[in-house]
Amino acid sequence: MNFSEVFKLSSQLCRFSPDGKYLASCVQYRLVVRDVSSLQVLQLYTCLDQIQHLEWSADSLFILCAMYKRGLVQVWSLEQPEWHCRIDEGSAGLVASCWSPDGRHILNTTEFHLRITVWSLCTKSVSYIKYPKACQQGVAFSRDGRYLALAERRDCKDYVSIFVCSNWQLLRHFGTDTQDLAGIEWAPNGCVLAAWDTCLEYKILLYSLDGRLLAAYCAYEWSLGIKSVAWSPSSQFLAVGSYDGKVRVLNHVTWKVLTELGHPAAISDPRVVVYKEAEKGPRGTLGHPVCPPPRTAESKYEIASVPVSLQTLKPAADRANPKIGVGTLAFSPDNYFLATRNDNIPNAVWIWDVRKLRLFVVLEHLSPVRSFQWDPQQPRLAICTGGSKVYLWSPAGCVSVQVPGEGEFQVLSLCWHLNGDTVALFSKDHFCLCFLEMEEGVGTALGPLGNHT
Repeated sequence: MNFSEVFKLSSQLCRFSPDGKYLASCVQYRLVVRDVSSLQVLQLYTCLDQIQHLEWSADSLFILCAMYKRGLVQVWSLEQPEWHCRIDEGSAGLVASCWSPDGRHILNTTEFHLRITVWSLCTKSVSYIKYPKACQQGVAFSRDGRYLALAERRDCKDYVSIFVCSNWQLLRHFGTDTQDLAGIEWAPNGCVLAAWDTCLEYKILLYSLDGRLLAAYCAYEWSLGIKSVAWSPSSQFLAVGSYDGKVRVLNHVTWKVLTELGHPAAISDPRVVVYKEAEKGPRGTLGHPVCPPPRTAESKYEIASVPVSLQTLKPAADRANPKIGVGTLAFSPDNYFLATRNDNIPNAVWIWDVRKLRLFVVLEHLSPVRSFQWDPQQPRLAICTGGSKVYLWSPAGCVSVQVPGEGEFQVLSLCWHLNGDTVALFSKDHFCLCFLEMEEGVGTALGPLGNHT
């Protein structure tokens, strides 16, 4: 496993191009485009202000840079560096900007969510979409890029409009039976749209492309409800994480619950493998050192004997957004595994076997988990906890990897390359690439207790 040199970065704005050939990063008002294989700088662009959002077009030919404070969007061409586009929303302001799936239209959301402006790079025409709702996930494109679903708020009621992306014509418009619509998301096959209510009301609704209500599900009442939602890659399962610490998995045939996955603080099932991160003590042994270890102390995973008690966090009951419930969940690309994080057991990542609908592995770390993401090509999970290590798990085992460097590189988030052979690691002001060597016979891990520093 090798690491690149460390590069400067602002606001963790660093993105691989969709074709995997380029890496774009931002340093204040400068946009740097590098070749992924050599990390050589290919283009350097200068924007009019500090960049706050960065996004590639789907064909990797253009890069969008949004400067929300100035209400500006600048677009740069990779093939024609001398060409550029500037979009100024003026007094309307700007709070969000994104590409359409064809990579030739830009959708800008104005301040106070008064409207969405659709700008065409080809014809320079402008279209307007009214009443967008200010919610967590209010804009959703279907995976094939044909349709846009938009959450709307009109006359104190929630609606969803579906537009055809080729001409931005309205296809369907229908009301949703929600108190305060919190988000929408298409199934990967584009046949079903999931819509869920505010956390104060447990309700998730499934709609067809023509706006028919296929099913509605409510697990309980009079308590905090849905916290996270994720479709499986096959569109067969919909996982719903809740504030009660459970994940409910719905099936795509009847939309009934297949199973409830709980997150208890004690693991007693002997079939579950529990990996605990341990630091090396002063005499080279693993465990809890006598003195506080240095921040760069080596660590590795140990297999714990069940029953195992996990470290829990008592949430503050008098504060908003309590740290309870399943706040993060993600399916592996092969549909075999589901990774979850229960926010009041912050140091642990739970990995579930989707085929057997049971808990498979628990990884407990010394610090709270900040982020995790699946390899796009295989069931391999990368995890970071805000320290100087990155953790990898696969069915073959797991490994703790020290990020080298003289200074302390704190990994706050990460992102996989399309091919699954590289992981970009982000700290507050820097980034580096971690190259995973795929030598014959080595595989993706060094065995169930492998360590690589």
